[in-house]
Amino acid sequence: MHTDRNALFQNLWRNYQEVTPSAAEIHRILGAEEGQAIINDHIALRTFNRSPVGLEALAEHFLKLGYRQGGEYHFEAKKLYARHYEHPDAEAPKVFISELLVEQCSPGLQAKVDQLVAQIEADRVSADDFLYSGRHWDVDYPTYRALLDESEYAAWMAAWGYRANHFTVSINHLERFDTVPEINQLLKDNGYAVNAAGGEVKGSPAELLEQSSTMADRVPVRFSDREETIPSCFYEFALRYPKPNGELYSGFVAASADKIFESTNAAG
Repeated sequence: MHTDRNALFQNLWRNYQEVTPSAAEIHRILGAEEGQAIINDHIALRTFNRSPVGLEALAEHFLKLGYRQGGEYHFEAKKLYARHYEHPDAEAPKVFISELLVEQCSPGLQAKVDQLVAQIEADRVSADDFLYSGRHWDVDYPTYRALLDESEYAAWMAAWGYRANHFTVSINHLERFDTVPEINQLLKDNGYAVNAAGGEVKGSPAELLEQSSTMADRVPVRFSDREETIPSCFYEFALRYPKPNGELYSGFVAASADKIFESTNAAG
């Protein structure tokens, strides 16, 4: 497992950019070329609640780097469970890890997921590069489509495997932009689709967190039987508000995260 936090996030970012070409362009639009530091609020990772790749196995990579568990979140309609992790260094990116509760899904989906997970070598899960190692299985396009009919999340995992599902710009650290609507307008002005599920701005000052996101890029992926262009990853934006003690809120809002998941939906 990584002993260097920066190296882990650099590798996650490099891998994420490979399938999210909009990320570098949005960086440029936000002013990275003029020296504006783009601070990452958090990343998100997805998995199945199956051994050896359940949520806790992924979290172990961060616990070894000094992270601690924060809140937990339930998404009953999507059959997901999630936790977030944060580091004592407030500048370190937070980590949001979710897992599909496979046993709550149809027998057909359970069988397909078990076939995928069975192809993972157990000792790979603790390897330095596992969190950005992609897919560990062969999967054909009809299987992807069948999973998509029941669970967009399961289909995304089948196609993309282990990688950051999104990175998140901290609006609090931007110099030229102060609000989520400003960011959304900038994105739209530059031709990017904003996730409108539950409204373009998710959350509120009262909840101490506002978020928005692009819809996922669409890029070609090689299945075992053909290549198809499907949604990959997206870019998120977060504005955090101070708690009564003056510290910025560091958690997540389940109702908002529920809609953020829909950034990888095919329709958009």
